[in-house]
Amino acid sequence: MAQSAESTITSAKLKAERLVRYTELRPCTTAFIDTRTPGSIEKENFTIIGPGVAENPDQHVHIDIPHGFNIGGARQPPNCINSQHSHETAEVFIVHSGRWAFCLGPNKEDGEVILESGDTISIPIHVFRGFKNIGDDVGFLFAVLGGDDPGHVTWAPYVFDNAKKYGLILLEDGSLVDSTEGETIPEGKRPMTPTTDAEVALLKRLTSDDLTDCVLTHDQLKPAPVSGLPDIWESPIIGAASPEEGLQAGRMAWPHGFHLRHMTVEPGVSSKQHTRTEEEVILMHKGNLSIDIAGGSVELGPGDVFTVPIGAARSFANRSDKLVEAYVVRGGNHPQAAKLTN
Repeated sequence: MAQSAESTITSAKLKAERLVRYTELRPCTTAFIDTRTPGSIEKENFTIIGPGVAENPDQHVHIDIPHGFNIGGARQPPNCINSQHSHETAEVFIVHSGRWAFCLGPNKEDGEVILESGDTISIPIHVFRGFKNIGDDVGFLFAVLGGDDPGHVTWAPYVFDNAKKYGLILLEDGSLVDSTEGETIPEGKRPMTPTTDAEVALLKRLTSDDLTDCVLTHDQLKPAPVSGLPDIWESPIIGAASPEEGLQAGRMAWPHGFHLRHMTVEPGVSSKQHTRTEEEVILMHKGNLSIDIAGGSVELGPGDVFTVPIGAARSFANRSDKLVEAYVVRGGNHPQAAKLTN
């Protein structure tokens, strides 16, 4: 956990250390073992908060402050694929833009679900999943991974076979060697053994129907005023109920290590000033949001990410004539309610 905020924080410091503009995201196009495989070449991977699960040590991490969870992103043109893999910690996707198919099974044979802008999916651990942009334009996904270190992914067997054809070798430590660039396996390191059929058999198999309770679409959101902050409306998505805030559990209520909610702020509305004891990350979806913090302020637009310092007095304001929509990630399975500062 990050330390409590200083009493005065300048706007410049906030922007330098805790704000990532969508327009300033630095992608890695060689983050994973499948990035040379036809159909996956054009995908861009982003590590916004924390190291994520990227296999390229050159992947740029925008914010390296430990939060107890990671925030990442994927941007892909139409028909671009992210190959089948599984995770050791929670993996949640929020569709910021585009139309996406999430495919299940080691060879995509177990079914799929289709998500569009504003939809959320939480795929259980130890389940093979992959995704493809099936829309007509470039699409972007926010990703939330559980833990400060979410470990390495487990790739489906076919991914190793394809990678070998195009010169990429995954090592046991999770890093990549690119033989087409003249790289060789460093002394003392060994290639990762491809996933075996026996290992595949140990993972869970889910169908499209099994994921019914793992998806919340934008039109299923049920915003309600937050007790103590009546000008802020939130819709629970992930996490337990919060009686103190007057909010029910999210559809995906099982422990993830973080909470996820959808937040709306009506035009012309400002919230009361308050503090929180957990990390609070704002993933902007639509509109423009002002966040005022003692000594500074930040203006956010669609696709921007901002993490508010723990203990900092903050207030949210929508000074535009359009509704603000954001997705808010808070650390822990039971985040405390906001505390008013006056």
